[in-house]
Amino acid sequence: MSKKIKLYMLSGFLGAGKTTFLTSVLNDLHNKKVGVIMNEFGKISIDGEIIKKDGMELVEINRGSIFCSCLKLNFVQTMAQMADRDLDYLFVESSGLADPSNVDDILFGVKHNKGDVYDYSGIISIVDALHFFDQIKDLETVERQIKHCHMALINKIDLIPREMVDKIREKIKEINPKAEIQEASFGNFNYDFLNKDLLKNQWAESEDTTNTTENKPKTLMLTYDGIVSKDDLSKFLEEVSVNTFRMKGFVELTDGWHQVDVVNRKIDFKPCDEKPEGSQLVLISKIGPAVIKPVMESWKEIMPIDMKLSN
Repeated sequence: MSKKIKLYMLSGFLGAGKTTFLTSVLNDLHNKKVGVIMNEFGKISIDGEIIKKDGMELVEINRGSIFCSCLKLNFVQTMAQMADRDLDYLFVESSGLADPSNVDDILFGVKHNKGDVYDYSGIISIVDALHFFDQIKDLETVERQIKHCHMALINKIDLIPREMVDKIREKIKEINPKAEIQEASFGNFNYDFLNKDLLKNQWAESEDTTNTTENKPKTLMLTYDGIVSKDDLSKFLEEVSVNTFRMKGFVELTDGWHQVDVVNRKIDFKPCDEKPEGSQLVLISKIGPAVIKPVMESWKEIMPIDMKLSN
């Protein structure tokens, strides 16, 4: 191969804005051949539907973390296969619950399998400014994502006071003193990292990931046929959100089709094109399989139509 493919990995907790960031980067690189590996815990990829573009090479690896032993070999093989597609860039968007601490093992496997085909250019971690301190207090994954990144992007700074942004910067530097820190608001990002050597910011040695088959979160797929009101669905999502890390999908409402996104208790609807496969919602549980009962009960109490829940 005459040229190496520039390889970037994206980390960041559920709802931090990884897909928004990636969509904007892809628009900026419209004249380049770009590949994307999209990783989600659910059975289907909601985010893959959002970023698909003509001419883009997109591969989805679902139902777990690409850094876990359950999917690590699949991830290495996929990266090796993507190397044959004459790409200029490859972006890997890992699941929000993914711990990339063992990324060196992945890169070693790819090099052993395919040769020196990638110019590894670093991990960019997207930080959710609105929920950061709650997450960092309760979730080791968030700290690991920052510890092993080369650039941290504090997103959604328009939603919090300036002094809180400064406190987030201080906490990031405490965890990772060398990472470059940038800020973003209203989906506006600076892409000058594409011309920088982020690897000079290497801080932590590679270590075993915390992602295992034993701690893999429970993920459910909720589907329904028919049309429901936004008020009813919002009430259902509000009730269920207390037991979930994240909910997202595409739904048909009385005012048309919408992309729905729930982070903590914040619910967003965005109009979208019709989905021929029907309304689908992915739910990632905070409480394991115990989430099934409150989901079923809340739906039956609030919603006027039947739904199906599956793994």
